[in-house]
Amino acid sequence: MDFKNKVVIITGASSGIGKACAEEFAKRGANLVLGARQYVTLCEITADLEARYGIRAVAVQADVSKEEDCEVLIKNASVTFNKIDVLVNNAGLSMRALFNDLDLSVLKNLMDVNFWGTVYCTKYALPEILKTQGSVIGVSSIAGYRGLPGRTGYSASKFAMNGFMESLRTELLKTGVHVMVACPGFTASNIRVTALAKDGASHGETSMEEGKMMSAEEVATRIVDGIAARKRTLVMTGQGKLTVWINKLLPALADKLVFNHFTKEKNALIK
Repeated sequence: MDFKNKVVIITGASSGIGKACAEEFAKRGANLVLGARQYVTLCEITADLEARYGIRAVAVQADVSKEEDCEVLIKNASVTFNKIDVLVNNAGLSMRALFNDLDLSVLKNLMDVNFWGTVYCTKYALPEILKTQGSVIGVSSIAGYRGLPGRTGYSASKFAMNGFMESLRTELLKTGVHVMVACPGFTASNIRVTALAKDGASHGETSMEEGKMMSAEEVATRIVDGIAARKRTLVMTGQGKLTVWINKLLPALADKLVFNHFTKEKNALIK
C-alpha cells in the first residue's frame, strides 16, 4: 500500500506506539486523525506533523472506553476527509497486580479500554473501510497469546481482542478488507509506568529494564510496513515468537518459563 493521501485513524496517539505510528504514517504522506484523552498534547503533535511533513492532521479528544467518543472520532475522520483507509486500534492500558489482591474494577477498566475501545471504533469505521478496501489493525500483545502473571486483566483483554479480530477477518475474507493483529512484545514506552495497581491507581514506575526493549519507533515502522504488505499477524520479537510456539506445543513448560521470567522483574509479584 502507498500511504500518500490515505486517511489513517490512530487511537492512543498522544504517546508511545501510537505517537510513533503517527510520525511514521506522516513520513509516508498519510493524512491523520489522532484520538486520545490528552487533547492539548494531541494538538501539539498534529501541528508538528503538519509543519514537518506537509500532511493534514486532526486531533480529537477521545476516551475509547466511551462508545460516543469513538463514534465522534470516526465521524471527524469521515466528515473531514470523506473516506477512511486505515484504523489503528492502539489505545491500551496495562496492569500489575495479583488477581487475589485485585479490585475487580481494574479488570473492567482494562476490558473497557483494550477490548471495547477496539470494538467501538471498528464498528463505526467499518462501513467506510469496506468502501476503500482498507485495513483494520489491532495493536495486541504476546499477552494475547500467553497469559502473564500479574496481568490477568491485560491478558484477558488482549485475548479478547485477538479473538474479535480473527472472527472479523474471517467475516471479511471476501470483501478485500485487510485485518491485522500486531504483537510488539516488550516495548520501551510509558505503558508500565501508567499500569494500574491492585486498587486502580497508576504504578508510576516501570517494573522492567526499559533500555533493553524495542523502541516505540521501531515497533511503529514494523506495524506500518506490515500494513503496507497486508500481513495477517505480526509477532515482532524472537522472544515473542518462541513464547507463542512453546505455549502451543509445550504448555506446561511455558508455565514454568513464564513464571521464572516474572520472578526477575523489579518488586516481583511472584517468587
